[in-house]
Formats: sequence, C-alpha cells, structure tokens
Amino acid sequence: MQDSFQLRRQADGLVYSFARRAGLGTAAVYERSDKMVEIIHDPRFGWSSWTSDGSLSGRAWDIPPMDQPDFPPEGIWVSRKGAKSHVYELVYAADPAHP
Repeated sequence: MQDSFQLRRQADGLVYSFARRAGLGTAAVYERSDKMVEIIHDPRFGWSSWTSDGSLSGRAWDIPPMDQPDFPPEGIWVSRKGAKSHVYELVYAADPAHP
C-alpha cells in the first residue's frame, strides 16, 4: 500500500506532499499537507483532484483510468486552475524501513 507521495512541479521544482487520510484502495482519500486539496478515485477519470464546486482540477495524464492501480499512479500529472495549467511528476518516497 502506498500511503504518501509527492507531486513535483516540473517548471520550478515546487513540491507538494500528500498522505492517505482515510480509506483503502480506490476508496482512499489522499490529502495535501499544507492545504485542503484531496486526491480521490473517480470512476470516469481515475485518480484525480476536484474543486469544491465539482470541477476537475488535476489528474494522472499518461495512464488511462482503467489501467490505473488501486493508488495514485506514479508519473505525469496535470493540474488546471483557471487559465493556468501545471505539469507535475508524482513520486512515492522511499520508505526507510523498507529500502
């Protein structure tokens, strides 16, 4: 099980950390450490992030939803906020207890 990961913005290296807050598998909710941003599994879009008004704001880019694992997939993610978009890489941190 993957309990925490980082989204690393490619343009400037900014890093956002996320940790599993609740649930297991596709019922899991991952929350950003510094702000109320959640990544959840949506049946249509796979692992993704949504605004409070229900608009899609971020998603895994290269892996179709039906091919995504039971946790947010590593690789390229894209976010959108208004007219701005950002490209990130999702990376799971190595667990020091299990090198």
